[in-house]
Amino acid sequence: MTSKSSEVPLAVGDVLEVVIGQIAHGGHFIAHAQGRTIFVRHAITGESARIKITEVRSKMVRADAIEILVKSPDRVAAPCEFAGPGACGGCDFQHIDIARQRLLKQQVVQDAFRRHARLDDVEVVVESVSGDQSGLSWRTRVRWSVDSSGHLGFHRFRSSEILAVNTCLIATQGQGGVPDRTYPGALEVRSAQGSDGELVISNAASGSVSSRRVNQEVLGRKWNIDIESFWQGHVGAAEALVRAVLDLGNPQLGETWWDLYSGVGLFSGYLSSAVGPNGLVVAVEGSARSVRDARRNLQHDQQVKLVESDVARWLAKATDHGPADHGLVSGIVLDPPRTGIGPVIARQIAAQEPRVVVYVACDPVALARDVEIFAAFGYRLDKITGFDAFPMTHHVEVVATLVPIPGHDQIS
Repeated sequence: MTSKSSEVPLAVGDVLEVVIGQIAHGGHFIAHAQGRTIFVRHAITGESARIKITEVRSKMVRADAIEILVKSPDRVAAPCEFAGPGACGGCDFQHIDIARQRLLKQQVVQDAFRRHARLDDVEVVVESVSGDQSGLSWRTRVRWSVDSSGHLGFHRFRSSEILAVNTCLIATQGQGGVPDRTYPGALEVRSAQGSDGELVISNAASGSVSSRRVNQEVLGRKWNIDIESFWQGHVGAAEALVRAVLDLGNPQLGETWWDLYSGVGLFSGYLSSAVGPNGLVVAVEGSARSVRDARRNLQHDQQVKLVESDVARWLAKATDHGPADHGLVSGIVLDPPRTGIGPVIARQIAAQEPRVVVYVACDPVALARDVEIFAAFGYRLDKITGFDAFPMTHHVEVVATLVPIPGHDQIS
């Protein structure tokens, strides 16, 4: 490790030549120069590059690769004219071959578990998700920023400045014409394309949001969702994640399952079929809008009980009163916010002694931290799989199962 005394001051705008090291969480690659660790965008492991410093903090230096001196064989020409240093902040990996992107995401997941769960032997494969076109034309929902002239665009990386664009190549093709017109006075514009091909646009002007609904179909089941409600962005992600939850959790007829952070009830709809009319699915969600959507879409699923509540508050009551109100809980599905759940909620879940917890995560670091927390309460990582639900970006979706550790008192 380099000592502080050997560090040479760096400033924004400095240009250095470096060798690019391993990938880091967040779409950066590691480089070292002048006694500092530098997080570099637009590079690939093994390349030699000329980089430009874009941000200097006491514990963080960021840079962009502005010239590649020795190229990786996995480097490709970015298909989007708005991708690259200083441009749109949305896509981190357009310069990387799609197969290598998935291997890099696999490394990020494995590194997260080494660092944050002390698990060195996690084997995970990041699978492609059907529906995109070599990593493009997959995003069914887009939040467009609006500049002062009413033109649509996206924020530059770590900037409040909006880059006006005339297209977004990762959006589904039906949304290609959305930026063709201007939206004076709008705060933001949301566009969404349903499974039926219909394009829905919500224009937020002067703080007013028009509520519009989007039709989706997953495994033969139809969903009608408010454009403001959460839905998986990738055209094939909802189906891939439902299949993973069912395959990994293996819900059985007559069982009781909890679906925590249930959103519009996506997983609950398929869990209800799996547990059958004599089973029970308790879906807990804090968003009133999402619960309304769930009520609309699950009205014929009599075995689903919808609860509009903060998950932590509801779990505290369930833990206080024991599982008697809902019977023995066989399985719990978690799809929490990006920050994860933490020790209080993990303990409350373990107190129910489910045979399996299926954890759906969009941040591998938060998942790994929670996996280590669960170990203290008697649950270990069993199976894990990754999905490339956000091609061309550094994001990755991970589904993991946790099962009881034999001989461990889960609630001690």
